[in-house]
Amino acid sequence: MTEKKLEQPTGRFALTHGRVILPTKIVTNQAVIIEGSRILGIADIGSLGSDIEQVDVGGRYIAPGLIDIHTHGALNHDFNEGTFEAFAAITQENVARGVTSLLATVSTAPIPDLLRSLECSRQWMREPREGTQVLGVHLEGPYFSLEQRGAQDPKNIRTPDDGTADLLLEYHDVIKIMTYAPELPGALALTARLVRLGIVPAAGHSSARDEDVRTGIQAGLRHVVHLWSGQSSTVRQGPWRKPGLLEAALVFDELTAEMIADNKHLPPTLMKLAYKCKGPDQLCVVSDATSGAGMPEGTRFRMGEMEYEVHDGVGMVLDRTGFAGSTTLVNQMVPILTEVVGIPLVEAIRMATLTPARVIGVDDCKGSLGAGKDADIAIFEDDWTAWRTMIGGRWVYAR
Repeated sequence: MTEKKLEQPTGRFALTHGRVILPTKIVTNQAVIIEGSRILGIADIGSLGSDIEQVDVGGRYIAPGLIDIHTHGALNHDFNEGTFEAFAAITQENVARGVTSLLATVSTAPIPDLLRSLECSRQWMREPREGTQVLGVHLEGPYFSLEQRGAQDPKNIRTPDDGTADLLLEYHDVIKIMTYAPELPGALALTARLVRLGIVPAAGHSSARDEDVRTGIQAGLRHVVHLWSGQSSTVRQGPWRKPGLLEAALVFDELTAEMIADNKHLPPTLMKLAYKCKGPDQLCVVSDATSGAGMPEGTRFRMGEMEYEVHDGVGMVLDRTGFAGSTTLVNQMVPILTEVVGIPLVEAIRMATLTPARVIGVDDCKGSLGAGKDADIAIFEDDWTAWRTMIGGRWVYAR
């Protein structure tokens, strides 16, 4: 159901009779008060005046809208297509899951195709749209290690010193994160350039050793994508053990990190290890969803020229030798975090809201139910399906 078909509150109103999820606790008998596009604050229900319209959410969870900073697609569409049709399908599916903000994540492709996707993102963001807000682009590639490419297209993998970064960074106004292998030729210069442009430099699909990561951090490297996926790990060189990107990401406090919590990419023990090492304020949950998200078992889907399949609840390459992104959206990951990994609910929600907001620098206005923040709110059932979704104080989805 779209916003035009929903009855919208007018003036100042309050969401009542819900379990309100704050960054450190869950409260009841409290109301979330909203006026216009902003949250005014949290107050005792008994203190509400008769002039405030009350919206009873029937005991459901009232949470900040989820934020996914690494998601490629859904419903047989991905952001690499660079079309409004694809953006509309993906954002409408996400808003129906309680995701109120995302980064349109674009994977390795020919440079003209990447430029088309970036231009589409720029045009899409110029005016309000139905569906989840696109806050910018996460450019995942094309500067990767061939050995750690995962499902990225090997024909289009490059190095940062080949001059193509100049073309891509003409879109620095919409790029929020750029992921690359920090050990490649030209990577340090790229890191420094991203910092100057206000883009988050992120390591991924990399064969880096920890000394490469240390040098990258000195240049401004801040973030690491999908732990264990496309990452070098400890190797032996003679008698010496040499840590890789994975160990550096888990240990270095200067780096935030992502975890794909679909219970497919990582078994519970590894998810628990990531949580113990990084904690909820440095570890964010991401879907890394591909166009297979929301599609039935056996569906074939594509990213660029590469074809994959939904198999056993996850995206896989056709020969079953590797994963090709997830088919699980962020709301479905919350019960995995709480029931399988054992993370307290308030921390699991923080990993899907405030922490990713902080990674991309929008935590001043998004990511929690604080006074003055955008009224981006999701109302969830106990199974973490979305009952209603609000963006900027207006209902944009109702089940």
